[in-house]
Order: sequence, then structure tokens, then C-alpha cells
Amino acid sequence: MHSLTFHLQDPSSVPIELQQLIDAIPIGVSLIDETCRVIAINKTLQVLTGFSGDEARDLPCYHVLRSALCVRQCPVRRSPEELESIHEESDIINKDRQRIPVNLSFTSLLNTEGKRVAFLETVEDLRLSGTFDPGSEHAFSFASLIGRSPQMERVYQVLPILAQSDSSVLITGETGTGKDLLAEALHKASNRSKAPFIKVNCGAVPENLLESELFGHQKGAFTGAVENKPGRFKLAHDGTLFLTEIGDLPQPLQVKLLTFLDDQVIYPLGSTKGFQADVRVIAGTHRNLEDMVAQGRFRRDLLFRLNVVRIHLPPLREREGDLQLLADHFRNALNSKLQKKVQGFSKSVMQILSRYDFPGNVRELKNIVEYAINLCDDKRVGMDHLPAYLTESTDSLIQESNSPAVTEHQESAADSFAGASWTEAEKRLILDTLRKTSGKKSEAADILGWGRSTLWRKMKKYGLN
Repeated sequence: MHSLTFHLQDPSSVPIELQQLIDAIPIGVSLIDETCRVIAINKTLQVLTGFSGDEARDLPCYHVLRSALCVRQCPVRRSPEELESIHEESDIINKDRQRIPVNLSFTSLLNTEGKRVAFLETVEDLRLSGTFDPGSEHAFSFASLIGRSPQMERVYQVLPILAQSDSSVLITGETGTGKDLLAEALHKASNRSKAPFIKVNCGAVPENLLESELFGHQKGAFTGAVENKPGRFKLAHDGTLFLTEIGDLPQPLQVKLLTFLDDQVIYPLGSTKGFQADVRVIAGTHRNLEDMVAQGRFRRDLLFRLNVVRIHLPPLREREGDLQLLADHFRNALNSKLQKKVQGFSKSVMQILSRYDFPGNVRELKNIVEYAINLCDDKRVGMDHLPAYLTESTDSLIQESNSPAVTEHQESAADSFAGASWTEAEKRLILDTLRKTSGKKSEAADILGWGRSTLWRKMKKYGLN
């Protein structure tokens, strides 16, 4: 535990408690040690962040402030000369997941020998300046990722740390969850941000061309190779290479990728001379690579090398509270792009969207909103502006959700609920399933083909808890 008292230079003075001193300062104050952990925060900063002094003490400072500046470049990690005077406008995210615009200042604290022993940080709330727009105070975002759900907040918390690492990252998640946005966000927040970010879809390039695309080739290496071609690895030198749909990488290239991850040298087709490439590799997939390893379709050793750090992006249906936020975000962006003035969504539209499971996730929601904004000639998006598949008969909505096959139970339930309203049909479907499992929610979720959190959310919505 760090001592929280100090003595004034005047020998005749009495000791002063440090906490009492910083609490008297009317702006947020934080003391941080050389390992970036919090020594103390004053009462003003406790109010801003929602953390008590005891909760914050010994936590990494970025877990307390959760500032965009932590993502771009941690000031504490700069040289002593750079830290003489740092004043930057940024933001912090409090415990309620509100974005608060602030002015941040950092300075080094030196001992009597001139050695840096700690840091003093001040945090000024810009909302008090009268220039802050309350309409902008909404969920936390990390680069192009938007969301304030607990599921996304857990993702955000690890990103500033991972951005400063060169370790391989494996991003998993269903199609449309934003794996490419996350990969690019990690690149932009890293020390490699000024170098290229190169993306390759391993499933979109024909197998016979993929090796040349990744590793390059020499002139004459094969028929049609009329000139030297640098591969994506070489183009990404000093930067980041994102290999999306890594599960579709052919096995011969899995071996070559594994070799590169081990020695960081690429050998273009037709060349015996290697090139030392300084590249951070991020891979993404919607497939279960462990199952592919068991089936002999993916190399176990490559999975180990890629899976140094794994981040899972949750599906939209499990991101509690993010649907409205994302829909409004896309609406605002499309209003600007299409020169529209659509002000929102009708209550019935939001009910339809909240009941839909979004197999295409955020990408599908964006497409739905774009379709609706294009058609909408009113102030609010109505039912007639939605794609037809969302508003068709309810029996088309009573279907499996990410389950390999519809069970006999679901088929019979769908038959018995034909013609009922969607709300009543889904409620009865859940009740019937719970009866069959004697109230065991995990078994009911398996039968319905839902995640446990999805079943819990729907039970809460229908008052079945």
C-alpha cells in the first residue's frame, strides 16, 4: 500500500494527509505509479468515473479512466521529456457507460534525486464549460465499433492493452459482428498505426492464386508471372495483416503461414531469397477452429500460434441495449449521406427489430436501416418501410436460431401457434419448452437453439422470470 502522506519543505510544518489535499482540488486528480496503477483519486474524479477511492486503488489507470487517449497513446509510457507538460482534450467512460468529454493533463513527480517516481493527472469535465452537446453523451465507442452493452464493454476494456502488443490475435464471432472493424481498430490504436493495414479474405481468393497473393512471386515463377509481385505480407511490413476467414485457408498455406509466424521470413514463389517482414498478424473467423482441428481440416499448431490472444465478438441478439443505439447511429449516418431528415423509428418497428434474431448481426441491421431510410418519406420509419421478410406471417418467424436442425418439438410448436400473434406465439413456445424441461433453462435454451442469455432476455421481456 502506498503512503498517502507527505511533508512540506518547511521543517516546522506538520504532516499533511495527501488524500485530504487532493480532495480539496475542484477538478479530477489521480496519482499513478510507474506501473500505471492508481495510487489515489480525489472525490471529484470519484464522482466523474463512478469508482470509489478503494475500488480504484491499485487498478491499472486505463481501467478507471477508460479514455480514448489510453487507446491512442498512453501518456504515462512517454519519455520523461515528453511528460514535462501534456495537455490534451479527450474523453473518459464512466461506470454508467457515459462518454464524458474532458481535458487531461499529465506531469511527472520526481524525488529529491530528480528520478521520476509517480505521475500526477488532472481531469477537467468539459461539460461544465457550456460548450458540450448533451446529445453526444451516449455509449462508448472504440474506433468504428459502437455499443454500450456489458458484452461490448468487456471487449473494450482489453483493447487498449492488446493494441500495445505485437502478439497474434484471433477474433471470433458470427458473420456480421464486426471482426474487420475490430482488427482495424487494434491497428489504429497501436504503434503500427502509421504503417499499412492490409486485409485478405482467405475464402474470397481462388486457392491457386492465394499463395501468390499472400507471399508474392518472382517473374517467371509460373505461367503468366510476367513481373515481380510483392505479396500482402511484404505490403504490410511494419504494419498489420488481417487474415479474415482464416478457417478457409488451404492446408498447404497453413504450413507456410505457421513458418512465417515462427521466423517472420517470407519466401515469394520462385525465389530462394527470403524477406524479413515485421508484421503483426490478426486472424478472424466465424468457424469453430477447434472442431476443424478435430476433423483434420485445420492444423493444431497453427491454431496455437494464432490463438495467443482471443477476442470473441458477441452476436447482436446478445448485446443488451445496443439495438436502438446502432439503429440510430446508422440512421444518422444515412440521413447525412442521402440528405434525408428521418427522425427515428416507430414503436412497432422497434418491436419487430427487438424480436428478430439477426443472423446477419450488425451488418444485417445496417442493411435493414439503409433499405428503410431509402424508402422512408416520413419523419419516422414505419412498418411499410421495412424489408418484406421482417413483416411476413409469424410462422416464418418461429424458427431455429443458429441450431443445426429444427427439432420435432419446434416443428410441432410452430404448427400449434400458426395464426397467433408473434408475441403470444413466442411466449407460448417458451412456456411449452420450459414445461418439457421441468423449468431447466439451459436445457430449454438448447431445445430452442438459443443461447442462455437470449432465453433469459426473452423471458424477462415476457415477464416469465
